[in-house]
Amino acid sequence: MDERYDARAIEQKWQSVWERDKLFKVDVQADTPKYYLLEMFPYPSGKIHMGHVRNYTIGDVVARYKRMRGFNVLHPMGWDAFGMPAENAAIANNTHPAEWTYQNIDYMRNQLKQLGFSYDWDREIATCTPDYYRWEQWLFLKMYELGMAYRKEAFVNWCEPCQTVLANEQVEAGMCWRCGKPVRQKKLNQWFFRITDYAEDLLLHCDQLPGWPEKVTTMQKNWIGRSQGAEIRFAVEESDLVIPVFTTRHDTVFGATFMCLAPEHPMVPQLAAGTDQAAAVDAFIERISLQERSAKAMEGYEKEGVFTGRYCTNPMTGRRMPIYTANFALMEYGTGAVMSVPAHDQRDFDFARKYGLPVVPVVNPADGDLDGDAMAAAYTEDGVMINSGEFNGLPNRQAMEGIADLLERKGLGKRAVSYRLRDWGISRQRYWGAPIPIIHCDRCGIVPVPEADLPVVLPEDAHLLDGGRSPLPHLDAFQRTTCPQCGNTAARRETDTMDTFVESSWYFERYCSPRCGDAMFDPAAVRYWMPVDQYIGGVEHAILHLLYSRYFTRVLKDVGLIDYKEPFTRLLTQGMVCKESMSCPEHGYLFPDQARETDDGLRCALCERPVVMGRVEKMSKSKRNVVDPNVLLDQYGADTTRLFCLFAAPPERDLEWSDQGVEGSARFLNRVWRLALAWMPHLAGKAPYSGPPDELQAPWRAVYQKSHQTIEKVSRDIEERFHFNTAISAVMELVNQMYTVEPGSDGAAVMRHALESVVLLLCPIVPHFAEELWQELGHDQSTLFTPWPSFRADALVQDEVTIVVQVNGKLRSRFDTALDTDEQTLQRQALADERVQKFIGSNGPKKIIVVKNKLVNIVA
Repeated sequence: MDERYDARAIEQKWQSVWERDKLFKVDVQADTPKYYLLEMFPYPSGKIHMGHVRNYTIGDVVARYKRMRGFNVLHPMGWDAFGMPAENAAIANNTHPAEWTYQNIDYMRNQLKQLGFSYDWDREIATCTPDYYRWEQWLFLKMYELGMAYRKEAFVNWCEPCQTVLANEQVEAGMCWRCGKPVRQKKLNQWFFRITDYAEDLLLHCDQLPGWPEKVTTMQKNWIGRSQGAEIRFAVEESDLVIPVFTTRHDTVFGATFMCLAPEHPMVPQLAAGTDQAAAVDAFIERISLQERSAKAMEGYEKEGVFTGRYCTNPMTGRRMPIYTANFALMEYGTGAVMSVPAHDQRDFDFARKYGLPVVPVVNPADGDLDGDAMAAAYTEDGVMINSGEFNGLPNRQAMEGIADLLERKGLGKRAVSYRLRDWGISRQRYWGAPIPIIHCDRCGIVPVPEADLPVVLPEDAHLLDGGRSPLPHLDAFQRTTCPQCGNTAARRETDTMDTFVESSWYFERYCSPRCGDAMFDPAAVRYWMPVDQYIGGVEHAILHLLYSRYFTRVLKDVGLIDYKEPFTRLLTQGMVCKESMSCPEHGYLFPDQARETDDGLRCALCERPVVMGRVEKMSKSKRNVVDPNVLLDQYGADTTRLFCLFAAPPERDLEWSDQGVEGSARFLNRVWRLALAWMPHLAGKAPYSGPPDELQAPWRAVYQKSHQTIEKVSRDIEERFHFNTAISAVMELVNQMYTVEPGSDGAAVMRHALESVVLLLCPIVPHFAEELWQELGHDQSTLFTPWPSFRADALVQDEVTIVVQVNGKLRSRFDTALDTDEQTLQRQALADERVQKFIGSNGPKKIIVVKNKLVNIVA
């Protein structure tokens, strides 16, 4: 055994062994329980960052632990390779997205292998390959056939210079993230998936995911946004038009005095046409289209609108209600129309006061009467009905049922449920994505691509046009085709590509049989492996990715491909990796290696000015508070990096970076190495002791008991909570106990048991280090195939405890004594300690506080 722990050499050695012997390769084993462990796969952005390292280390510990527990573990890795990041980098680096993506995949794969992650690389997938996206094209055709996919006109974020639709996350303060020019709302034909058909089921099953964090299911519930209320129909004067309105406050319908439609509402131009308001309405719509149209942005806007020139009728009162288009009405809520009740809604109240519209109170507070003309703000609390016909005098919540009955009886409305969730718009006017398998024919209309012609391959030799525009609409070799129905040679392919969330909504099924060539996946393999037992990823994906994955799983079930609804049994959302930022007045934010230690403190290495320390926040390139994993791998090795990521904080909490913490992790591994080195000459030929603790003498009994107690605690911390930090701390305590005895032939069997326990408990966490020590201990079989250590119940019983002694609240000594020693004896033992006497002084103690089996606190 080498005297020095050479991390680099040891890690390269064992990574070669694992790859040569394909130790992480798995197949279906019908007679073995399965465990599917999955971390969210990364964009191939170029380099892994510390967030990746932490996420994948957490998953790798669980995967290795479950293997040692006897499970057949599926632990795959792949690449979420289409979408914005690749196009963004291609524009910035003047590189083709395909070339950039495949180069990055090669580099990042090598980085992940250097960290020793136990991935079955034979199952690797990249979503940008035709053999992958062929099957989501196939599923699109099935969904189109069943009415689950459809095309309609819809407003989108549009950048004119770039000639492309932008996702909401690509719009920054109303500007395009690519060119910095204003983004506007534009109506385009878009493809949608009917996720709203599953809204109720998705919502109900949020309460059937006990393995998910409550904060995530709450976010999903809020995004789906179920509201119970009524749909009320308002007839438009002098027309056959009816405006349906969804409201949760149908108790206030008698107080509705005007109507507001979203500027995007399809009825707005129709209402204004032919009136003297048409020009004003068009101008308003044009101006509002340049604003960000999100609920959050609306909160900061002044409420404004334009009269359309038309009126509708309040179905309860017969009141003539002017119809406005207003900026605070959004198409994504309800029907895009607002029954405006200014007396009882603050937005409506502000709008009414601005435009001189009537305010009619219909719910009175219990302690007074409202006067619409004198009100300074809307009254939004419960109360008693007034100005509401037969419902006057009733509590407003009680009146809701009667009003709903009346609406239904007269055919003026109905009870209704509305969802905040909207159908999933999957069209992207971008190049780097999966082509939508549709053909447009002037004779036949929309024609699905025949299954036999799949995949519709994205031409990877095409180059982005100026401003990053997609070349597909201008590429005859791709766009021009023959209609499969009528033979029209002037037919055109759909040039929109699919939202990248489509690829990530079913990749976990593909991992079960990634080389399946004649189907999305092998049904038998999916029956064995799915659903995923443990999914791990960032909370930033808590809504869209997880919701779309749950939706896609339901679609696959309804198409008849699977027999389950939920894809992920348990979910862990790990915290962020954070670090304090540094800056200097001259160069702004600094990378860690741009600040150097001097006698006067930290100085900027570029200009020698003092460095200003910022607050601790998420590692990001913009703040330059990042740590390059390659630097850590070169300096400390993979196992130290893994150990720190797990020891610094529980996985669900943010991890605050600490260079001292990394150093401490390295020191601990070296400490274990030195302990093993000191004992190796005495362990040869010795079998580990496995008998009862009562047959051992002190101090070996204490070491033996501590090893079993540690096995029990580490097993519980990993199995129940994934609290690797406390598990590692427990192993550190065991190592401390082992250092209390001198190396020698006495107790060698006990020490072999303790040392083997340490190695096996650490092997999921620091696998290269553990493999090396396991081999040095004389074992031929990899730790991967060694059962997880078990503990003896009789060794968990303590017969001695360590008592801490404090003087005036400060630790001054400790001693071991029999369990359950009485208070008087503990006091005598503490006062007899020479170190304690030194701090008490000649006057003696004023007060002694004893905590049984734990503490003696002396007040002097």
